[in-house]
Amino acid sequence: MSNGFLPISRADMEEQGIKQLDFVYVCGDAYVDHPSFGHAIISRLLEAHGYKVGIIAQPDWRDAESINILGEPRLGFLVSAGNMDSMVNHYSVSKKRRATDAFTPGGVMGKRPDYATIVYCNLIRKLYKQKPIIIGGIEASLRRLAHYDYWSNKLKRSILLDSGADIISYGMGEHSIVEIADALNSGLDVRDITFINGTVYKTRKREDIYDAIELPHYEALLADKKEYAKSFYTQYCNTDPFVAKRLFETYDGKLFVVQNPPAKPLTQSEMDQVYALPYQRTYHPSYEAAGGVPAIEEVRFSLVSNRGCYGGCSFCALTFHQGRIIQTRSHESIIAEAKKMVWEPDFKGYIHDVGGPTANFRAPACDKQMTKGVCPNKQCLFPKPCQNLKVDHKDYLNLLRKLRELPNVKKVFIRSGIRFDYLIYDEDKTFLRELCEHHVSGQLKVAPEHISNAVLEKMGKPSVEVYRKFTKAYKDMNEKLGKKQYLVPYLMSSHPGSTLKEAVELAEFLRDLGYMPEQVQDFYPTPSTISTCMYYTGLDPRTMEPVYVAVNPHEKAMQRALIQYRNPKNYDLVVEALTKAGRTDLIGFDKKCLVRPRNIGYGKSQDVEHSRYGKKNNTGKAGIGKNGKSTGSASGFAKKKTIRNVHKKKSGK
Repeated sequence: MSNGFLPISRADMEEQGIKQLDFVYVCGDAYVDHPSFGHAIISRLLEAHGYKVGIIAQPDWRDAESINILGEPRLGFLVSAGNMDSMVNHYSVSKKRRATDAFTPGGVMGKRPDYATIVYCNLIRKLYKQKPIIIGGIEASLRRLAHYDYWSNKLKRSILLDSGADIISYGMGEHSIVEIADALNSGLDVRDITFINGTVYKTRKREDIYDAIELPHYEALLADKKEYAKSFYTQYCNTDPFVAKRLFETYDGKLFVVQNPPAKPLTQSEMDQVYALPYQRTYHPSYEAAGGVPAIEEVRFSLVSNRGCYGGCSFCALTFHQGRIIQTRSHESIIAEAKKMVWEPDFKGYIHDVGGPTANFRAPACDKQMTKGVCPNKQCLFPKPCQNLKVDHKDYLNLLRKLRELPNVKKVFIRSGIRFDYLIYDEDKTFLRELCEHHVSGQLKVAPEHISNAVLEKMGKPSVEVYRKFTKAYKDMNEKLGKKQYLVPYLMSSHPGSTLKEAVELAEFLRDLGYMPEQVQDFYPTPSTISTCMYYTGLDPRTMEPVYVAVNPHEKAMQRALIQYRNPKNYDLVVEALTKAGRTDLIGFDKKCLVRPRNIGYGKSQDVEHSRYGKKNNTGKAGIGKNGKSTGSASGFAKKKTIRNVHKKKSGK
């Protein structure tokens, strides 16, 4: 086709001389041919292996014919909800409908259904009863076995059963999707494709399941949350491609859902090949009239340098999706992509990001991971860094230096997030210096998430002492460089383990810092995270010990209000929270108090921000001043990316 995109219509197929496609990819996102979008990677990879692929983006799920616009594919349908779980895409943590959808032309909401993977598959089954359906992407990947669904507040079956699909390609999918395609192309029946790593299949033949761990059956999970916690932790301990066992769940005593071990991580050469495919690096031109697809702006001038994360945060689904083994692209691959990017007409001289789930991870945590896998019951950074952890920023530094030297490049930013604990463990301060000198745009976003060690322990995050050490090092380095640059901390309220007591601790920390975040992320229970398991069961699956969980919306509102105690709209909630926590000592006139008593006229209608604390710092930025205090509030406190909880835009999910 003249515009270089894969076919989206019969006219496109005719122009390319295609009578029948091998695969039709049905996706909940608009068609964006960029390697930050999962459908682009999978479709281009299949194309590179000789298969003809067409795209049906955001079909009208109320019209069965919308799924038929490219005709019947020779080998099967590929289905994905898109780069995000469709429910996270549609609803905030308070279950309110979002106003916009960045993955839809013009940002319009409502172009995909709730539980999109299931709906699309059922639509296909109405027209094609026997045609193979392979599902993938973040929604299918994280719902591959029985899972807690926050939006219905129920334990749901494997998405394989409710969708009627034949196979799940879970994780990033490059290895498994090519193996599935080759198996189908060889004439193998889809029901016999049971041997591919990185897949989940269903069977009624118990005798065919071998060398596998039997998980509690679905009915047992429904009856006892403790059984679900045990089952979840077994799954969590079997996410490594080198040591994981096959797992299976039983439904109604006669249907089995089998999860094969994860696919092996991509080698650097394979990663380079994936990112060298002929992407058009933008959205399909048919969306131009609607204003384009907003999500491209975040990634258009960014570079993916790695995948995977061994950070092990409890609230993050990366362990289940990309895994804990770091996979990287070569410098040559990244530089080659950058050289194309910097000559694009709209490039203004700024590379927005060079990173991945964690920007400053450029190698596996230790030497043994690429042959023996990660430790199933031990984390690399938590609660203390493992003695085998290799802390080294030299490779990442060299990459950044090369990018800075490219023509047309004014600045190279790091926006995908750094692990401040990993950074502070590096005795060589060269990276910290160059980070502050070259790669911060006035504000550096970091994710301490909380400051109560009781909550941080449940989050799988380092202690607050590590964060304090980092803030001091960051402040000292900026002072040494003569720069005024600020920290913008991501904070989370109502995470399992956080009572009002811990929420008050966080408020006191912010008081002492002189900083009030303008936005706070409530804990969002998304599928397949340790934190979500805690939320649903009230148990820490790692220890099976009880965990306090704030599930009442009013209590969650109080915890959130405490973090933003200066906001006059939160006055009533703050006073109620302090009273319930037995901390009325923080209501008064002392400098340690959070709010003043109402009976002297300071209430909801009073602008506490101005009367109690003086005028806001008009810089709108929060940072560390000479006395170690923050310089003000942060208008730059951005929304925590929803892909950061479950999934990342640059992940190809």
